[in-house]
Amino acid sequence: MSTLVNDLKEKWEALKAENPHLRIRNAATQLGVSEAELLVTDIGEGVMALKPEFADILSEVEQLGKVMALTRNDECVHERKGTYLNGDFSSPHAQLFVGEDIDLRIFLHSWKFAFAVTEGDKKSLQFFGKDGLALHKIYVTKESNAEAFDVIVEKYKAEDQSQAFEFEAVVPKPEEKPDAEIDVEAFQKEWRELKDTHNFFTMTRKYGVSRTQALRLAPEGFAVKIDNSKVVNVLEDASEKDIPIMVFVGNRGIIQIHTGHVKKTLWHQQWFNVMDPDFNLHLDVTKIAEAWIVKKPTEDGDVTAIEVFNKEGDIIVQFFGKRKPGIPELQEWKNLVAELEK
Repeated sequence: MSTLVNDLKEKWEALKAENPHLRIRNAATQLGVSEAELLVTDIGEGVMALKPEFADILSEVEQLGKVMALTRNDECVHERKGTYLNGDFSSPHAQLFVGEDIDLRIFLHSWKFAFAVTEGDKKSLQFFGKDGLALHKIYVTKESNAEAFDVIVEKYKAEDQSQAFEFEAVVPKPEEKPDAEIDVEAFQKEWRELKDTHNFFTMTRKYGVSRTQALRLAPEGFAVKIDNSKVVNVLEDASEKDIPIMVFVGNRGIIQIHTGHVKKTLWHQQWFNVMDPDFNLHLDVTKIAEAWIVKKPTEDGDVTAIEVFNKEGDIIVQFFGKRKPGIPELQEWKNLVAELEK
C-alpha cells in the first residue's frame, strides 16, 4: 500500500470512528477526494477491482434476479428494485435496459472503473467515472441469487488488485453563450415543430444553448418557471391522487427511471423522500436552484415535464406523467401541472 493510500485510509478510519453512520460519499467530500479513491483503500478488505468490461458485466446482471439499482447525483438519490431485463448494448451512444422495473439509459463512454463491494451482509457492484465519481450501483437483495453474484465477481476479477489507480478530472462544461449570439427565432420555431421529446437535447446542441438557457428562450407558454417549493407538491399530489408518474434521475453516466405510482412520502431534515417497497427517492430540497414546467410537442400531443435544476444548471430530477409512445399524456397529470402554475 502506498504512503498516500495508507494516509487516506487512516483518515477515513478516523472519520468512521467519529461517525459510524457516515456514508462513503459524504466522507469523500469531507476528505476532499472522490468516492472511488476511498473505496480503493479497502481493496483486499471487502473491495475487489473488476475488469472494466462494463457491457459484459451488465449483460450478466439479469442472473442476479431482483436487485436494487441505485443512481444518484449530488442532490437526489433514485433507488429501484427489480430485474435487469432487455439489455441493449448495440448503440455506441446510449445503452439500455428497458423493463417495467429497471429502466436505464446508460452512457458507457463515461464509465472507467468497476468494483465488487462487500460491507457486512451487503454486496454490490459499483461503477465509477474517470474522476472517481459514483455513477451506478447494483445491490444484492434478500430476493437475489447471491451465488450468481459470486460467479460474476470471480469471472470479472481484475488481475491487478493493487491500489494503483489513476483518477483524472473531468473537463468542465463550456461557458454559456450570450443570449445575443443565439438565433432565438429559429430556435423557437424548431421547438414548436418538435415531433419527439428525444429530439430536444439534439436541438439544444444545434443552437449551442444550455438547458436552463433553452428554457429562458423558449417560445411563449412552453416553459414556465415555478417556485422551488412546488417540486414537493408534484410527489405529494401524485401520491394523494394516485397518479402514475415517471421519475428520471441521472448523472453523466446514466439515467434511471421509475414509472408507476408513488405512495409513501415523508420529510427527513432537508430531504423529501418517497419510501415505497420497490422505489425510494431522496431529494435534498435545499439544493434546488430552479424548477420549470416544460412543454414539448410530439406526434401524440404535448408532453409536459417538471424539470428541476441545481445552481450549476444541471438537471437534478425530472417528472412526467406515465406515458408511452402512441399514447397521449394523462389528463390527471395535466391537471396536476395546471395546479402548479397557479
